[in-house]
Amino acid sequence: MGRSYECSSDFADMSSYLSRCHSCRVERGCFMVYDRPNYMGNQYFMRRGEYADYMSMFGMSDCIRSCRMIPMYRGSYRMRIYERENFGGQMYEMMDDCDNIMDRYRMNNCMSCHVMDGHWLMYEQPHYRGRMMYMRPGEYRNFMNMGWSGARFMSMRRIMDSYY
Repeated sequence: MGRSYECSSDFADMSSYLSRCHSCRVERGCFMVYDRPNYMGNQYFMRRGEYADYMSMFGMSDCIRSCRMIPMYRGSYRMRIYERENFGGQMYEMMDDCDNIMDRYRMNNCMSCHVMDGHWLMYEQPHYRGRMMYMRPGEYRNFMNMGWSGARFMSMRRIMDSYY
């Protein structure tokens, strides 16, 4: 209800169009939405559907301030996860989902990663729970530099074309 704004690509600051955004509808594709401008703050994954009251559904403390479109990807998936910042400590290469890095790799933390192929969601807790972060291909040396306090991930999931 109320004013609306349609976007089909990344949008760093919605405040110039909407002072507050408390609901959304995804008609095509997948998006990450953020509760702060410039793709900062808490992140939430949204695929096709209506999110009339996402604040209570996701526990968001504020409203959507920016969004990033996740491109459809159909290739292979590959990511290296590291126990410590700057690619230090134990390293494991992943090509599929992992619901608990402690159980699978005996790894207490994932504090840096290198995404070679595909798009991934990383979660703060095992079994795809807690805060999440979207990772696209690139090197991520220190999650704290990305505005992530606590800087550790315990489970990872590929964003597959079945979400579209």
